[in-house]
Amino acid sequence: MDIEIGVVGPHDLVDDVAAVCEQQPGVTAWRFDYDHESQAPALVEAHAARVEAWLFTGVVPYTLAREAGTLTRPAVFVDYTGDTLLQAAVALLRDGHDVARVSVDTLASADVTATLTGAGISTAKVRTLPYRAGLDSADVVAFHRRTRRGADGTVAAVTCLSSAYEVLRDEMPALRLVPSTHSVRIALRQLMLQADSQLQEDAQIALGLVELDGGDDGLLKEAAALGGSLARYTGGTHLLVTTRGPLYEASGGFTALPMLARLADRHERVHIGLGLGRNAAEAESLARRALARARRIGPVAAVVSLRGDTDMVLETTAGSPAGSPAEPANLAVIAQRVGLSVPTLQRLRAVHVAAGADPLTTREVAERLGVQQRTARRMLHRLELAGLAERIGNLTLGASGRPLTLYRLLL
Repeated sequence: MDIEIGVVGPHDLVDDVAAVCEQQPGVTAWRFDYDHESQAPALVEAHAARVEAWLFTGVVPYTLAREAGTLTRPAVFVDYTGDTLLQAAVALLRDGHDVARVSVDTLASADVTATLTGAGISTAKVRTLPYRAGLDSADVVAFHRRTRRGADGTVAAVTCLSSAYEVLRDEMPALRLVPSTHSVRIALRQLMLQADSQLQEDAQIALGLVELDGGDDGLLKEAAALGGSLARYTGGTHLLVTTRGPLYEASGGFTALPMLARLADRHERVHIGLGLGRNAAEAESLARRALARARRIGPVAAVVSLRGDTDMVLETTAGSPAGSPAEPANLAVIAQRVGLSVPTLQRLRAVHVAAGADPLTTREVAERLGVQQRTARRMLHRLELAGLAERIGNLTLGASGRPLTLYRLLL
């Protein structure tokens, strides 16, 4: 497929990563470099119209852009575990350092342990600082300094941040992780799959059933804004026909529907049920289910129903950007929105707190909740759709078997 991607990262990495991407036929890579990782969200926002997908040179600029709510296109980051981390271990050995006595920032503890253990390297004295929201280069520098002071010997610092490396290299043995060619190619393949899937999803038909009291004042204009058409369905119900792409954009990733508030200014009763399926018949069936749930919620409500028994209650106005943490006190609202009970969300939050900054696999969530793995996978998928969970990679156990998806909960 032909695709234009934006490569975001520090000056000295963007060109190399983009050059690897351009070896893939059909890929055009735009280079967007920064002086400091905090500039990544502004770069994405400024150039969003120029690209179809985003490739970040590391997890930090990706996470900052995601948390800022500027990512509206498929996006991935180059994973620094696996081949990239092993490449760094070889460089440390070549320079005479003990790779079993290092401090590693940004990467998840489980990923570092799995990679080094798989290479036969003891991790008993390896210290990690997984990336979390709000972590900055000053925190990273402080972590490596503390680790070195507390060690009974020289410890090498392995960092993913160029800003931290510039400080650390004058104080201690330091190595900055640089994505390997293999890691970049894996990330690019993942991005192209996401982009292709997004294109197919955006073309899906989306059907909406809209109930208003007192005519259809304002509805035709709202349908036109979604690039759709409007027709009479039955009685006082109208049929809104559009595609998934415009609906996803207008609803902030199926989180809020501003048109609901505008219609409520003109009508006392507004019920909107939206359905997305593989064909028109399935989309209509899902829209009817969504409309029935909207009626039960109250006089003004909108629900989108997706395949896999997933219903999302849409807010009237945009609140937190998709992908940002929800207000902790609003569990009742979140429960209504994602179709999970408050006790289930409380248990998920407890699992999240117990895990700290470490990501969780679907298996771990299933074990800690005492449910089947497919049930845990369905819960996490609902939270992901609501911007309350984030996929951050996969964990491969052994040489065979299905990789486990790693999630970071944002409850």
